[in-house]
Amino acid sequence: MRQAITPWGNSGGFSFPRILPSVAPIILVAPAAFKGTLGPRQVAEAIATGVRRAVPGALVLECPVADGGNGLLDVVLPAGALRERLPVTGPIGESVSAELGWIDGETAIIESASACGLALVEPEDRDPMRTTTRGVGELIWTAADRGAKTIVVGLGGTATVDGGTGAARGFGWTFENAGGEQLPDGGGSLVDLASFRSGWGLGARVVALADVATPLLGPDGAAPVFGPQKGARPEEIPLLVAGLTRLAELWTQAGRPGLGTQSMGGAAGGLGAGLAFFAKAELTRGADWVLERAGFDAALAKADLVITAEGVFDKTSLVGKAPGEVVRRAQVAKKKVAVVAGRVEGVIGVHAVGGDGDGRFLDAAALAQMAEQVAREALRL
Repeated sequence: MRQAITPWGNSGGFSFPRILPSVAPIILVAPAAFKGTLGPRQVAEAIATGVRRAVPGALVLECPVADGGNGLLDVVLPAGALRERLPVTGPIGESVSAELGWIDGETAIIESASACGLALVEPEDRDPMRTTTRGVGELIWTAADRGAKTIVVGLGGTATVDGGTGAARGFGWTFENAGGEQLPDGGGSLVDLASFRSGWGLGARVVALADVATPLLGPDGAAPVFGPQKGARPEEIPLLVAGLTRLAELWTQAGRPGLGTQSMGGAAGGLGAGLAFFAKAELTRGADWVLERAGFDAALAKADLVITAEGVFDKTSLVGKAPGEVVRRAQVAKKKVAVVAGRVEGVIGVHAVGGDGDGRFLDAAALAQMAEQVAREALRL
């Protein structure tokens, strides 16, 4: 039987109880991946190790999370699930080895970043004027060809701003200029787009998981928001905007007038909106989809403290990212919440431990040490 509790103060506008030392707290560990170093399950294990050092009697619940970006397959696929490596067209046209996972015999799952991710392109070669999502379309077509009835596509972490036209090429769509010539891949050619022709019928339901709410167009659209981080120079942003605008105009003419402003359409440089048109995809918040599958809310109801983590936790984490959604739900449930990150910026109302990097150089031992510290602080040990 749980024992009496006493007040311990206020955080983020909520009052929280202090668990008496004789009562073992329940601590929910729900981190995302640290890109380039540790997957979400590895991060969860490291944090759990630190928590147990801080609170030896704690019941630690591990619930790694993702939002459509890095680590999606690790979080969603059960142990022993089929994971295939397939050659597809990479972001700058070369062949890369991308991953296709199977939740069950009729449900495939893809991380776009494995086919066209920013991590696949050397910094000096990053150029969204020419990078392509074609490999994502090839994975989608392969999954459908192998009998998938539903294909889940995580949209995070791409090197592209091509409005999903590359992915569409992967299942048969063509794009021409006014002279009837095929346009080259990449967002830079879309300013010359005059027409497109439909591709092969997929015969599968596509669910696209977005990690941002960004629309395709507008001052906060895909090109101005994501173009610079993907290598676009300042003078190229207006060209990318013009190309995506032209693409949205043709979508309007084809009977889909709202795609340019639809929430999440700008995810992955417009791949969200592109899949909504070319593959009739359903756009949904990746964090919500993953947390529901993981049974997060049921675990949250039992927890006294929630710890999440990612490489960089800042204000953008609170707009669609899985760790931000963990924090939001914990605060709504009036739970104590803490963050471990390579760097924490501009966030108030949570206990946090961070360094001065982005998490790429943190190993399991460092994460365990940080988790031990934040657990002690949050529980006032």
